[in-house]
Amino acid sequence: MRLGVFLLAARFPDQDDASALTRTVEAAVAAERAGFDDVWLAEHHFMSYGVVPSATVLAGHLLAVTGRIEVGTAVSVLSTQHPVALAEQAAMLSLLSGGRFRLGVGRGGPWRDLEVFGTGLDRYEHGFAESLDLLLAWLRSDRVGWSGERFRFREVPVVPRAAVPPPVAVACTSPATEALAAARGLPMLLGMHVGPDEKAAAVARHGIHSAPHISTHVAQVADTREQAVATLMTGMPRWLGPGLEGYVAVDDRPRPSPDPVGYTRRMCDLHPVGSPDDCVESLVTTVERTGIRHLIMLVEAAGSRSATLENIARLGADVLPKVRAATS
Repeated sequence: MRLGVFLLAARFPDQDDASALTRTVEAAVAAERAGFDDVWLAEHHFMSYGVVPSATVLAGHLLAVTGRIEVGTAVSVLSTQHPVALAEQAAMLSLLSGGRFRLGVGRGGPWRDLEVFGTGLDRYEHGFAESLDLLLAWLRSDRVGWSGERFRFREVPVVPRAAVPPPVAVACTSPATEALAAARGLPMLLGMHVGPDEKAAAVARHGIHSAPHISTHVAQVADTREQAVATLMTGMPRWLGPGLEGYVAVDDRPRPSPDPVGYTRRMCDLHPVGSPDDCVESLVTTVERTGIRHLIMLVEAAGSRSATLENIARLGADVLPKVRAATS
């Protein structure tokens, strides 16, 4: 059983970017102290929803300031960067950390990142499979040459080479991506927008039940469920609303208006939000229904530094031991 934290590094109201980044580092160090197994970092551009433009850069910093906890990307977006460059970074972080780095990758979205970085909408819509295959080939080989639809180069040596490549997981939000991950024998990283029944269906479609899939949750602990829900309903929409406005499509396709209050309420209904026993029951239910034994938790949804650090400490003391005991 693995239990980790998931950090968006959102810019909270009345914070600047430096404060958001400092808080994220503090949260990762606190997660190690609280007994979590790993910390996972989101990657975003041009929005307050997350102020980390390179999850691998921040991962390198966190690996340097921690000593035990593993650090992963959730996710590094393959549609806006060269897969060889990302594979090189992953191999280097794995070597420097003694194998504590994990690589989560995803397709991303049809956002204006594609225009700024020059990769284009076609790369997002049709290029993910080739990008993933090239990244995997680089991580698993001594020398690589490539002749594909979007990448083409003569054989070169892989430097640095990690004898044991970092584990790779794929963010999956559709049956097509689930099938792609399954065909390559890779575990799925499943997001916060669906509950245990939908995640169980994704595992069934993927077909490799023994794969170390990862399930993402919002987690907020308090003395009672009412207190935990009130904390999120008060704090989460304040940073979520401005953050969601940062998602702008590269081709200006229309998007539904974000509803931060409705989304927060849905997170409270789906995830471990409540007393310690409520949180334990929710997490154990996910394990029982899905078979997934690696759960990561968004711990900063309350929208303040102090609430984030308090939440991490209390989850570590009051929730993690009971979840591990119930699933051992």
